Amino acid sequence: MSLELWLSLVVICVLGALSPGPSLALVVRNTMLGGHKPGLATAISHGFGVGLYAAIAVTGIGLVIVQSPIVFQIIQYTGAAFLLYLAFNALKSNGSNIDLDVVKGQNDKRINGWRDGFLLAFLNPKLAIFFLALFSQFVDVNASLTHKLIMIFTVGGLDTLWYCLVVFGLTRGPVLEKLKANSHIIDKITGIVLLLLAVRVVIN
Repeated sequence: MSLELWLSLVVICVLGALSPGPSLALVVRNTMLGGHKPGLATAISHGFGVGLYAAIAVTGIGLVIVQSPIVFQIIQYTGAAFLLYLAFNALKSNGSNIDLDVVKGQNDKRINGWRDGFLLAFLNPKLAIFFLALFSQFVDVNASLTHKLIMIFTVGGLDTLWYCLVVFGLTRGPVLEKLKANSHIIDKITGIVLLLLAVRVVIN
């Protein structure tokens, strides 16, 4: 995998993680209600769930390439169309309206971060569609096992790292409000990156 392609994947993963959504809300909730340990458990298990979906997507695309390059090409262009759709929605977004205000209280020992984080990721079928669309732009006929493993660990690792940083920020400083205030900027950058990635398929 070339450094250019890997950096493109990193940028998309980072921007996707930065965008406030259900995953961020869950990490915030579990951290504020249960403390830093449930928060970290939620972050790590969510990253594992995301990485598992990434592995499923990469394996599925690999099988399609071996069995039918034409079908793979159809998936690739369909994926590009889906990325264009996501880019359009991100560019017209005015920022996230998600309510991240959580009341601090006594640590709730009933919070199960390992369960919550994994299930939120694994029971989200949109992740499967997103990774299928995204990875079809990065996997080719000559993709090696190392190439695929790099993609899987990049996606899962960055997701885990980001949400662990969120937990750290919640217990150390006011990073959450800054993230929420700048969510519209993150959406615009995400839209541009997804647009460029989709256009790359047409150019190549």
